[in-house]
Amino acid sequence: MGSIERYETKGGWRYVVRYRKPDNSQGKRRGFARKRDAELYLASVETSKARGDFIDARDSLETVASLGAAWLSNKAQLKPSSLRSLESAWRLHVLPRWGTLPVGRVRHSDVQAWVTKLSTERGPTTVLRCYGVLASILDVAVRDRRILSNPARDVGLPRKVGRAHTYLSREQVESLADAAGEYRTRVLVLADSGLRWGEAIGLRVRHLDLLRRRINVETNAVEVGSQIIEGTPKTHKVRSVPIIASLVEPLARACKGKAPDDLVFAGRAGTFVRRSHNRYGWFASAIRDAGVPRLTVHDLRHTTASLAVQAGANVKAVQRMLGHKSAAMTLDVYADLFDDDLETLAMRLDEHRVAAIVPNPRPRAVPTAGF
Repeated sequence: MGSIERYETKGGWRYVVRYRKPDNSQGKRRGFARKRDAELYLASVETSKARGDFIDARDSLETVASLGAAWLSNKAQLKPSSLRSLESAWRLHVLPRWGTLPVGRVRHSDVQAWVTKLSTERGPTTVLRCYGVLASILDVAVRDRRILSNPARDVGLPRKVGRAHTYLSREQVESLADAAGEYRTRVLVLADSGLRWGEAIGLRVRHLDLLRRRINVETNAVEVGSQIIEGTPKTHKVRSVPIIASLVEPLARACKGKAPDDLVFAGRAGTFVRRSHNRYGWFASAIRDAGVPRLTVHDLRHTTASLAVQAGANVKAVQRMLGHKSAAMTLDVYADLFDDDLETLAMRLDEHRVAAIVPNPRPRAVPTAGF
């Protein structure tokens, strides 16, 4: 148990509470004008110790900036592109607003007001990323016993509405490839294999098995600022993707005279190709010349899924081809491609019902002689 002592100040008598912390070190709090208040505080300390939710007031004085810097340094295992996004959200939005504030003084209402204001200035993706950084830092504060609960949880957040997918037909893919000129093979590989842009530009000669008609997706080259960094695929898993027969010869030509480690789709001096972002780049020009709907390079990956489903592929096959973590994820992303399956299912259920309730005609028994 703790103790309560009286001491004299210029303003009169005051009380100090002394107690033992869970780690057996001594804690104290001064300045109580009434002994009753000191007794209530001591009782609350002993109760919190018994419940296991004791928080040292000094630990809650650690600032968000201090914990945030440590939290960010522990994210070094993330892919460079993901780490860059978190670092940007922290530096531009979280640190200026919350950095100097002790974690014990962060209030739920203040977090909600910040999220609401940020939502009027930035899109949902940015807001959710910034909120996620702050909430994760405060989660660490809870686990470190600096605060009892996370004031950033259960905050109203903006809804992220996904952009509708653009799917090209087979004819449109061919028109786009023709309009791409020297980049024809690259367009066809993106539309028929489902490779991400980084996986396509990171493709090396040794990753192709043209005899078995397979692409072994082992690397992903991602633009991080002014650099292109080569790493593992998005899910960190190697996968094998089929090559349609009509692409074997174009890919063989693209690999002609190259060493196994050379890039299949190399830029100048054999370096990685950068994504065409401006309206005058090769991809934008090909879209205009082909007269196809406006789309991004990533929409060619969506087109792969669409063409595969039209060809009769099941969800599991599409998942393996695209490198999704699960078939459930594939269904979530491309639910609109499987709408026809519901109609087919309804037809088959109806056929089964009709077959069950319509009585089968039975042959009438032939009477025997004498009856």
